[in-house]
Amino acid sequence: MKHAVSFLTAVSLLFITGCEEKKNVASPDIMGSMDLKYAEQFTVDFCENGCSVVTIGDDKFLIVPEDTAVPEDTEGMTVIKQPVENIYVAATSAMDLFDGIDKLGDVKMTSTAENGWSLPHIRDAVASGSIKYIGKYSSPDYESLVADKCGLAVESTMIYHTPEVKEQLESFDIPVLVERSSYETHPLGRMEWIKLYGLLTGDYGSAEQLFTEKTRAFEELSVNDIPEYERKTAAFFYITSNGYVSIRKPGDYVSKMIDLAGGRYIFTADDLNIDDNALSTMNIQTETFYDIAHDADILIYNSTVDGELQSIDQLIEKSSVLADFKAVKEGNVWCTGQNMFQQTTGAADMICDLNCVFTSNNDNELTFLHRLQ
Repeated sequence: MKHAVSFLTAVSLLFITGCEEKKNVASPDIMGSMDLKYAEQFTVDFCENGCSVVTIGDDKFLIVPEDTAVPEDTEGMTVIKQPVENIYVAATSAMDLFDGIDKLGDVKMTSTAENGWSLPHIRDAVASGSIKYIGKYSSPDYESLVADKCGLAVESTMIYHTPEVKEQLESFDIPVLVERSSYETHPLGRMEWIKLYGLLTGDYGSAEQLFTEKTRAFEELSVNDIPEYERKTAAFFYITSNGYVSIRKPGDYVSKMIDLAGGRYIFTADDLNIDDNALSTMNIQTETFYDIAHDADILIYNSTVDGELQSIDQLIEKSSVLADFKAVKEGNVWCTGQNMFQQTTGAADMICDLNCVFTSNNDNELTFLHRLQ
């Protein structure tokens, strides 16, 4: 088990949580921890009485089941009492995880408007009003949050840019969980946050089962034995409105998916003057893109910003220099679906799609990629 609980951790958590049942059982033991295969940005420790201690960065949360009394000593922790209802999801990457375990009905508010969603199921829910758009994360409609009795706010780390919003939410006794899935080093670590949301909504079993099913095909891939020099090279990019080429930085989770799929991301840190910021993308000149990527075996166009392409001619219209690229001449140009980034549950499927492209096993029906004609 990746996150096994040590004796010292168990002892310290006993003093922190003070979990106690209605039967007044004193000092319950920590029974164990959530088994996490890829996620490293959160841990969950299970108390004997059914309470759970969630740690995310410096934040601790005590999840208390519906039939369990809230312990008297919860200092240093945010208490989340189940059932968790009327959830406000401001972190877009989390929404698909709730949907994946059929808990979208527990979500009542979002900070992303209808036209900001590429996932039809969620877009329809916002359009119908079953999930209410209450303004951007930096300026939510507090009256709606209070009137709708919000039981939990799920924020991305963007909320740290407007700490007064987090403070205001907490002043209304709304627990604020700042999720850090974007900081996961393994692409499937992002998807494994589904286990946490399953635990919060009372359906951990379904979340664990879905995660196992989704990752099975990925774990059956045999790519570790492919030598570096035999791997096909790939560039992942799109052309911006002002003529730059936007690429993912080396080490970003997209480049890691390419590596896990048996390919090789063509950009390296040595090739680029990487700007020192938290963004996972960077813009480069067309000339730089040509110098590095014109001999790439495969080009993958990121459609999530300006829409999907269907033909190579459409690609060349964006930048005529692309006509001279090896992958264009050989017809090895692919385009992502617009749902790629918002569909967090699809990370394993995306890696499998990439593997099919790199191994020329294109007979399989792909989920997130299609070849440009």
